[in-house]
Amino acid sequence: MPDSSEITLEELEIDLLLDAVARHYGYDFRNYARASLRRRLAGFRQQQGVASYSELIPIVLHDSEQFTAIIEALSVTVTEMFRDPFVYSMIRKELLPRLATFPHFNIWHAGCATGDEVYSMAILLKEEGLYDRATIYATDINGSSLHAAKEGIYSLEQIRTNTLNYQKAGGRRSFSDYYHANYKNSIIRNDLKRNIVFSTYNLVSDRVFNEMHLLMCCNVLIYFDEKLQGRVFKLIDSSLVRNGFLCLGTKESMLYSGVSGSYEAVGSTEKIFRKVKS
Repeated sequence: MPDSSEITLEELEIDLLLDAVARHYGYDFRNYARASLRRRLAGFRQQQGVASYSELIPIVLHDSEQFTAIIEALSVTVTEMFRDPFVYSMIRKELLPRLATFPHFNIWHAGCATGDEVYSMAILLKEEGLYDRATIYATDINGSSLHAAKEGIYSLEQIRTNTLNYQKAGGRRSFSDYYHANYKNSIIRNDLKRNIVFSTYNLVSDRVFNEMHLLMCCNVLIYFDEKLQGRVFKLIDSSLVRNGFLCLGTKESMLYSGVSGSYEAVGSTEKIFRKVKS
């Protein structure tokens, strides 16, 4: 077991590394949840074959490819289509009829990862006859994940899981209607991509997205500490129109968000909220 002085030195090195990344590149991971951050940094350090976190600082600062690599290491990309099917069932039954009252509406997937949840939403909109009235903004900090999202190519193993989720979420057609398959992969149909705008975006430091009617920010905030969560909730609140909807991950909460008084729960289990005050 390392003694307390060794632990303190390691934490100092991590702080210096994160500070260097924030100051040089503008990507601020300093208020990410520490336990998850340490695990991901440990894996990256092992890949680089260095003995200490301080040795990573010149590597990341002087090599743009290594900066990209550390961003990918620190970004969370675990997802699947129609993840938590009961949430999508609620969106279909409760949210989309309300969005249908607008001639046009905007949806923002913040932290879209490889696009699985974005295409899930596109499919829901198609089935409810609302796709042509929507613009979907899909953003992520991880450039590689965002590229994969634009491509919309998924393994057939993933498709099997996605098909089951789709059926549980109340899907109305054969899931195979939404992709083209070859021997190893499936490719999402182009008509599902037409109204999607993919963009690199940093929730921690970038500007507000205005006039959003539905904001999907699922399983992103759990990787932030309380201070950073509060900052992101303010950005989310400023981006949503009044009576707009916020969907969080099922393990996330608005309890200490600083803006919870402006929202009412639409589905407490589903973690869907409506903004009732501006």
